[in-house]
Amino acid sequence: MAGSDEAADLWVFGYGSLIWRPGFAFADSVPARLYGYHRSLCVFSHVHRGTPEQPGLVLGLDRGGVCRGLAFRVLAAHAAETVDYLRAREQATAVYVEKHVPLRLDDGRQVRALVYVADRKHLQYAGKLPPEDLLRLVRQGRGQSGENPDYVLQTNEHLRKMGVYDPVLTSLAQELAPGLGAPHPPVGR
Repeated sequence: MAGSDEAADLWVFGYGSLIWRPGFAFADSVPARLYGYHRSLCVFSHVHRGTPEQPGLVLGLDRGGVCRGLAFRVLAAHAAETVDYLRAREQATAVYVEKHVPLRLDDGRQVRALVYVADRKHLQYAGKLPPEDLLRLVRQGRGQSGENPDYVLQTNEHLRKMGVYDPVLTSLAQELAPGLGAPHPPVGR
């Protein structure tokens, strides 16, 4: 892009709602893989999709595996305001650890990207929950950003459009909206 020093630009990795509602200006978005972490409904939401009295569940990056998502390139001129925005959005209760990690773009490039990883020591870290608890918490969750079922359904739908199959989200989506979307991974993936 003319007028941009791509080396000074900020990369941000989206693996959940950032995919479909980034909320910041970006110059480019590229499918990407983050190694060493996986997408997990492992964070009790006390603000955006629930309350302390009736928590919902939101996604976090948890240790191990690989996570497919979107890498957003933010021009250097907008990097500081984007980080401020993301800190306000993602760190409302400090449940995530902000990191800059290597990210592999689907076009073969490797960049360092800003990510928010679930803090396993935080009281809102839910860990791996049984399916019935996931469903109960998602069904009850309502917060400042809306209803928790909408968050799960939107994220699942956008991942499907990217060709990403997340069995946990897909199973929940089937329970929340029967008949919506494919219950099994796409053929050939």
